[in-house]
Amino acid sequence: MWIYQKKTEFPVNITSPDPRMAKALMAQYGGPDSELGAATRYLTQRFTMPDDRVKAIVNDIGTEELAHWEMLGVMIFQCMRGASLCDIEEAGLLGYYTMHGKGVYPADPNGVPFTTAYIQSTGDPITDIVEDMAAEQKARTTYEHLMSLTDNPEIIAPLRFLREREVVHYQRFGEALSILQSRIPNNNAVPSKMGCPCKL
Repeated sequence: MWIYQKKTEFPVNITSPDPRMAKALMAQYGGPDSELGAATRYLTQRFTMPDDRVKAIVNDIGTEELAHWEMLGVMIFQCMRGASLCDIEEAGLLGYYTMHGKGVYPADPNGVPFTTAYIQSTGDPITDIVEDMAAEQKARTTYEHLMSLTDNPEIIAPLRFLREREVVHYQRFGEALSILQSRIPNNNAVPSKMGCPCKL
């Protein structure tokens, strides 16, 4: 199904330690609106998409989100690499360091671990696609916030790339929504009750 190329989707080469940015980047690595959340959400929702074109869009974007998650892991690792314990403490990462050292772990900047409670799959294609469009907008906003926190071009360049991909994903989900709305007439109507032999 997938072909793995042994390189990141966009080059990442952060040469100076920056644990403060490592902590901020964790929002997109293990937070509720993270790339991990997006990938698992989309790759789960794809099964109930009633149109093969929409299923392909959701699958492709979910797969790309895994590549983005990899990029963020590399960025966090490189920002932590070579950092002193004083720098780590100053960045507010002493608790993180105690449990994970300089390893990369899916948690948000406050140390809250990733949970699948962050993702949703309702089985309603339109509901799921609309949520996906909102998720892409939230990710775009987060990348813009992250870019405002640094002037290091080695960090800004991959963040800019990731932000641009969120814009493309939003547009692709918009296409998917149009396909679904043309296929599912009266998409906001309450479905009729299905015949059920059991008594309530």
